Amino acid sequence: MAEINHTGVTDTPASAGGPLADDDEISLLDLLQTMVENLRLLVLGPLVIGLAALGASFQIAPTYSAKMQFLPPQQQQSSATALLQSLGSLGGLAGAAAGLKNPADQFLGFLKSQSVLDAMVERFKLVERYEAKLKEDARKTLLANTRTAAGKDGIISLEVDDKDPAFAAEMANAYVDELRTLMSRLAITEAQQRRLFFETKVQESKADLAKADSLLRATGVNASTLKSSPAAAVEGVARLKAAITAQDIKIGSMRGYLADGAPEIKQALLELSTLRQELRKAEKDEPAASASGAADSYVERFRDYKYRETLYELFTKQYELARVDESREGALIQVVDAAQPPERKSKPKKAQIAVIATLAAGFALLLFVFVRQALANASQDPESAAKLARIRRAFRRALGLRQSA
Repeated sequence: MAEINHTGVTDTPASAGGPLADDDEISLLDLLQTMVENLRLLVLGPLVIGLAALGASFQIAPTYSAKMQFLPPQQQQSSATALLQSLGSLGGLAGAAAGLKNPADQFLGFLKSQSVLDAMVERFKLVERYEAKLKEDARKTLLANTRTAAGKDGIISLEVDDKDPAFAAEMANAYVDELRTLMSRLAITEAQQRRLFFETKVQESKADLAKADSLLRATGVNASTLKSSPAAAVEGVARLKAAITAQDIKIGSMRGYLADGAPEIKQALLELSTLRQELRKAEKDEPAASASGAADSYVERFRDYKYRETLYELFTKQYELARVDESREGALIQVVDAAQPPERKSKPKKAQIAVIATLAAGFALLLFVFVRQALANASQDPESAAKLARIRRAFRRALGLRQSA
């Protein structure tokens, strides 16, 4: 039995712990013996398979990768900012939806969009070239043959694989052309967004101004009424109303991305309150119009006309500035390095194929040797042999084979 020595450690007899240790040592020796006995197979087998894989790699058609780099449009501080701040009414309109965390990621998404891929498929007739059944299959193949990456410097790299080096370079450069086409119908940069917004506002205000002008002409007032109408005061009131309208638009835009308690919102509300106070004061100080109904109608319509005219002028100025900013920042994609037909192939990598095939074959043969030896050892034990026989019979039944006698 086990005894406890003076150190408190249980002393186990050699007969108790020895067999387990002997079994472990014998098992390792058996494995080593099995490997040595099959050393020729474990060495020559992987070498033969590696050489065969190397020879087969010479039969694979080479693939060439053409690479190009371009710089997407850069977000800039627009020249309209100073004028927007001086007006104090339209500053939030342009910047509400602008400002991307990483514009390069957006352009990577554009390159993988269905619009760009379909344009590339149709331009180069990739359905026939890739021998695809459907346009969708050609699109997937093109996407698999295209790699894009954006560096920290903002430059986007694009690589295209193809069997023909000249064709690969042509496709890589064509991606930029299709991207430019897509950008021409999208508002991406801050200047483009402002240009699109103010273009719509200019059209709306122009139609309202024409309508106000027609109503003003329809009043049919005479010269005495024109002399009695306080044009300067009416014009001032109209401009204040236009400023209030623009300030309301600004606040509505700011609430799309700011909380109500933000300092910018509070400042904008304060400016709106000041404008409304000035309007109330101007309306009180406005000279009384003639008692004639025609004069009242003229003053009211003249005020509306000046209001529409002021809005039209504001929106027109901002539209022109947005167009200037758009042309300056250049919705243009700047090509850093155009793709050139590659001189060296990128695939297949023959040495890598041979090494991987050799290692995989060595592992598979080693596993085969161990399994074969384990089955041979098990067949010598009657109990294990009976289990193996039952396994073979069950396997033959599962395959529907006739049982051997």
